[in-house]
Amino acid sequence: MGTTQLETAPEPKYWHLKTVLSEALDQDFAVGEVLPNERELAARFGVARATLRQALEQLELEGRLQRRRGVGTTVAPPRVGVAVGSAQHSWPGESVDGWEPLDAAETLPTAAVLKILGTGGAFAADQPVHTVRRTRVTHGQAVAAELLYVPAASVPGLPAIEAPAGPARARAVLRELQRLVLDGQDRSVELGSARADDAKELDRLPGAPVLVVTTRYFTAAGTAAVSVATYRADTCRLTFGDSGNVEISHEPRVAS
Repeated sequence: MGTTQLETAPEPKYWHLKTVLSEALDQDFAVGEVLPNERELAARFGVARATLRQALEQLELEGRLQRRRGVGTTVAPPRVGVAVGSAQHSWPGESVDGWEPLDAAETLPTAAVLKILGTGGAFAADQPVHTVRRTRVTHGQAVAAELLYVPAASVPGLPAIEAPAGPARARAVLRELQRLVLDGQDRSVELGSARADDAKELDRLPGAPVLVVTTRYFTAAGTAAVSVATYRADTCRLTFGDSGNVEISHEPRVAS
């Protein structure tokens, strides 16, 4: 990648730089290759480091680059295909949904958790909530981390002593949840920034772009559980099918 001075362009300079860098990634770099440091790149293209950072952040958001702990900025592999939800009426953990239970803990809900559950007056702040932690690995790569919030009132048959923590406890919560009659669910997707815990689990840097998929599960009594799944934005691309299901898929990029 030789020295290139950017010409005046109608679009913002960082956007023009992003286009130039994208072409260089296609021509001069292999997947996994580490890019030169910011100082060297800024000098080669004759731009301020702030402009360079904007371009690199945009390429990361588009899935072209990855920032890796202790490594630097590397060329990202193609996005992998992962199904988010194949059925409109199924509980978490039913059949083979691609998630691996890691742990479960029973605690009093924080104000933030109560807000996520949208409990209103249905659940009091002094009633415990089970937090099930799961992860999703595709092709050997961690692509998503999930926190599933299940009010204790939703799973009254859960043994209190057997398997107090760990994957066994998580599976027990999921098993009891699946005994309920699911009336429906809704799902929302938004762009966010990786929290410290999610970033560590997904091998990302804190603040890296992520896709947050929130799914609410309803019974006749109201909200029975809420899933907050954090997907790597550089790895996954969301598409919406005719059925309303959300899927993550990858199609080869077509050169323009």
